[in-house]
Amino acid sequence: MITEKLAMARQYEKESTEQGKVTDRPAFHATGTVGWINDPNGFSIYKGEYHLFYQYYPYDNHWGPMHWGHSKTSDFIKWDLLPCAIAPDSDEDAEGCFSGSAIETPDGKHLLVYTGITKAGVVNGQEKCYQQQCVAIGDGVDYEKVDCNPVIPKELIPEGNNKYEFRDPKILYRDGKYYTIAVNMDGEDCGNVLVFESEDMLHWDFLKQLDESKWEVGRVWECPDYFALGDSQVLIVSPQETEGDGYEILPGFNNFFLVGKETAPFEFNRNKIQPIDFGTDFYAAQTLESKDGRRIMIAWMQNWETKDYGNDNHGFFGMMTLPRELWDVGGYVYQQPVKELETYYNNQIAYSDVRISEEMSLDGVYGRVLDMKIDLKPEQGNEDYIFKICVAKDEKHQTFIELDARKGICKLDRSGSGYKISALSTREFPVDFENGKIDLRVVLDRWSMELFFNGGKYAASMKIDTEVSADAITFQSDKLVKMNLRKYDFVDIL
Repeated sequence: MITEKLAMARQYEKESTEQGKVTDRPAFHATGTVGWINDPNGFSIYKGEYHLFYQYYPYDNHWGPMHWGHSKTSDFIKWDLLPCAIAPDSDEDAEGCFSGSAIETPDGKHLLVYTGITKAGVVNGQEKCYQQQCVAIGDGVDYEKVDCNPVIPKELIPEGNNKYEFRDPKILYRDGKYYTIAVNMDGEDCGNVLVFESEDMLHWDFLKQLDESKWEVGRVWECPDYFALGDSQVLIVSPQETEGDGYEILPGFNNFFLVGKETAPFEFNRNKIQPIDFGTDFYAAQTLESKDGRRIMIAWMQNWETKDYGNDNHGFFGMMTLPRELWDVGGYVYQQPVKELETYYNNQIAYSDVRISEEMSLDGVYGRVLDMKIDLKPEQGNEDYIFKICVAKDEKHQTFIELDARKGICKLDRSGSGYKISALSTREFPVDFENGKIDLRVVLDRWSMELFFNGGKYAASMKIDTEVSADAITFQSDKLVKMNLRKYDFVDIL
């Protein structure tokens, strides 16, 4: 049934599209039809196509009552915008349809599991809401909320846990049963992940606790995912209130691979905390298994600390990262852009053994929509160099990527990239140099930059706020370094 609120959202999308309100999208990063988006939701396969939903408020470029926006793709690069999937239009989600996931059922339906928000009243002087898990079932375009929502109500939260902070269900199907993992908080208001099981998607029981932070991995956890990868088992969480360690763990809002082993069903033994992305703009990662067996991850390319800056510069606010392939190397998760990106390559420019010292540019190496692969090798005795790449550059603006082989770090600096606030202007994180050698991949898409180091061992995502006419690229080193470079433009994707 198409309710009045959902019909209004869809009509607004239709009118916005007809009026051309959004004409300045990135070339190959997913955005909403119009208005605001944040967390990816429901990243799934349905009838052979890849579907992506997301937290969505169509009527403004600022956060509002949460709907679910909807897109689909056949190759993770070209995205088709679909009508708004669900709206906050029932008693169980009157305050918003929050994050969740999706799965194709054995009988061919598309099942959405999401967090419904309702008011709980004033508790200890504070206005509270209940967060409970709801289901909608559909055909890839239209979705019907089930009458028995919420299917995982607050009463199923184990005793001693927080009855109000319970959200972001990730649904799994194993051995003929459905399982949902959702984040909650313990009696000390510290994050954990709970597991629930069901025979029929509608009636659920609490099974066990999967993992908990104990202040090791931030305080509030959000947006869990759980999957096997090579010889490892991986739990993704998005913590808030993370305390940095001055090295790998950055403060604030974060994303982590919690890597370990599953010794029995949902018995997770964590042995590693791995940051997913060292950039300023990466949150709420979600994955699916592709039709050919790859684990593909996507995330919101934004940070909550800068969510109210630059919202009205475009016809939309918020974009997703480029989908990335994940693989396991000895218990460490590597990532690279999906291989499908290469099918759109055009106009290769290649250079070999270019000697870099003073600042220089290279013929044909410029632009704001490109994929650039770089290998650095220092001259003998110059292994302790500092190498700078400047992108999105004009007479006034630039964004720096600084590789410091002396310290074994990379520093990103967008303080000259058009941002008029100081929050999250720089990032500094470790990368690996082998006798001064390092490889780097730079993917630019108009207002974003995604970096991949050491064959995908490290990644960093950062938005750029300058006009796309700022497209110069320069290279500089304080000691002589040889550079190999391949740069690709793209055929028209939009």
